[in-house]
Amino acid sequence: MSFFSALFGRRGAAAETARVAAPVEYKGFVIRAAPYKNDGHYQTAGIIERECDGVHQEHRFIRADAYASYEDAVTFTINKARQIIDLQGERIFDRPRGGAAAVDNRQT
Repeated sequence: MSFFSALFGRRGAAAETARVAAPVEYKGFVIRAAPYKNDGHYQTAGIIERECDGVHQEHRFIRADAYASYEDAVTFTINKARQIIDLQGERIFDRPRGGAAAVDNRQT
């Protein structure tokens, strides 16, 4: 089951709807851990948000890491989101949909 399906309520036999944990603020960003149960483990997944000039920006992520307990998955998701913020900062919102980096094909 995909992250988006888990977040928005489509249920499958192997996965449950994500429970979004309480938001955590970090360096001007808001982190919302949203691990979902998949094949008996909680899949690392979350949302990084930020308001910039009155515009709500959001970056959703999912990782292969899975944990036996919801609490462990939430802790890891928050740490992973902090790492993403530290490495990419506001650039996480610059990527086009689909996660592919933008390519500049102009000739110089």
